[in-house]
Amino acid sequence: MTSNRWHEHGDRWGELLAAAQRGDSEAYRDFLRAIIPFVRGIARRRCWSEQLSEDVVQDVLLTVHRVRHTYQPGRPVEPWLAAIVVRRSIDAIRKRGRIGAKEVFNELAYETFADPGANEPLDGDAPRTLARMTRGLSQGQQEAIELVKIQELTLAEASVISGQSIASLKVNVHRAMKKLRLNLSKDPPA
Repeated sequence: MTSNRWHEHGDRWGELLAAAQRGDSEAYRDFLRAIIPFVRGIARRRCWSEQLSEDVVQDVLLTVHRVRHTYQPGRPVEPWLAAIVVRRSIDAIRKRGRIGAKEVFNELAYETFADPGANEPLDGDAPRTLARMTRGLSQGQQEAIELVKIQELTLAEASVISGQSIASLKVNVHRAMKKLRLNLSKDPPA
């Protein structure tokens, strides 16, 4: 399309957007439908993939919704809209670049355990490791950890079973977790 044709559309777009600013929801829907080809055209020129350009189109529509009040009726819509598309395209490309620079595709990374026997020695040691780690805790702390963290009971349920108040259980769990973290940093399990 020639720039003159866009200009003709732009005059209509300006009328629609001004009406939308005054609360005309039908004009706003018409405006959004009308600008999509223009937005998509700019996004496709700036972005390297179809998916990214479509993401930019969606982002632009959301941005237009948020900033539609900044349009000044009587002024050309195209430069205002093009600036939004260009900024959203740049943001999308930068974001993808940052993510792409940190992502590494490694099929084995999706494996939970590459070797089926990787955790076998730990399975039998879990009760002994837990007993060793909780040895330095008070009886109330051990009981609170057992009921709330290991058995995953609610504080109310643990309170009924242990006879400790909910407040005491919270304090005991908090102090026990703090002590366990400290112990783990000093003596990690083998």
